[in-house]
Amino acid sequence: MFAVISASGRYIPPKIVSNEDFLSHEFLSPKGESFDKTPQEIIKKFEEITTIKERRYVEDNQVCSDIAFLAAKDALESSGIDKESLDYIIVAHNWGDVLADNRRSDQVPSIASRVKYLLEIENPFCVPYDLPFGCPGWVQGLIQANYYIKAGDAKRVMVIGAETLSRIIDPHDRDSMLYADGAGAVILEAVESEEKVGICTYLTRSDTKKEAYLLWQQPSYKKEYENDDLFLKMHGHQLYRYALRHVPEVVKTTLDRAGLHLSDVKKVFIHQANAKMDDAILERIFRLYDCQNHDPSVMPLTVSWLGNSSVATVPTLYDLVAKGDMPGHEINSGDWVIFASVGAGMNINSIVYKVP
Repeated sequence: MFAVISASGRYIPPKIVSNEDFLSHEFLSPKGESFDKTPQEIIKKFEEITTIKERRYVEDNQVCSDIAFLAAKDALESSGIDKESLDYIIVAHNWGDVLADNRRSDQVPSIASRVKYLLEIENPFCVPYDLPFGCPGWVQGLIQANYYIKAGDAKRVMVIGAETLSRIIDPHDRDSMLYADGAGAVILEAVESEEKVGICTYLTRSDTKKEAYLLWQQPSYKKEYENDDLFLKMHGHQLYRYALRHVPEVVKTTLDRAGLHLSDVKKVFIHQANAKMDDAILERIFRLYDCQNHDPSVMPLTVSWLGNSSVATVPTLYDLVAKGDMPGHEINSGDWVIFASVGAGMNINSIVYKVP
């Protein structure tokens, strides 16, 4: 019995926020001090490093559960799967529903329960629950769903990644330009097969002794900010070094367990953190196989126009490619692909998947 993706969906917010929209921002250091560079210079350097030119934000009347529902609805409608046949709904997120005018996190009932409510599912044995696991949450949701299917406890599991990071970023922090909103969903289905198909191998790694607080929350860098809201913060350089050191190792281990070589892989669907980091990770993976000249086309990227939407980046990217909406990228039956992510925790995970 194998877990295969039988449907996918996404919700990309229509509101486009360009780098120029940050020109009026007062960027401050962690000590609350002004930089000796102009906003124009800061933004130019940011774009050179990350390639991010724009990102998407939800409308003021939307929250995380709304866009998670829209991605789920897209997956169901584009596949024709009966919503009542779902055994689980797993929603990966990290902040729950956050209103445009109130940054307090609202997570009761769970976001997954709200999605089930919005889908109007009556089946009482469709179990919804949330998975807060940093940016790797959606990939971890696939791993959990795979357990249910392998154990015979489920035949169909919906796994959603949804986030509204625009609601929890500090406008005085340069890193705020990284983040975006979005949602992606897939339905994993149980399939009997004599040959390997779907999710074949996986690995999760967690480092907390020194790395637990590479991402955290704290008040704004602007000391006289009008309230005591908490905003997302990160030690960017340390996070970058951690990812480069450990993500390639985790990816190689999952490939080794599958008995595969990197040359067997058609696509690497990796968390869209920033282009510089993702490119460096891919280069390190190729080095582990003594490949000095790597092919960048194996790794599709959306970060330049969608930004970093945390748990939503990988499922959104997968849906775009699976539905033929990313020119130059496609996946076909029999292709081996990798899902991988890294983020708050610090957590890393990787899945080797064979397209049915």
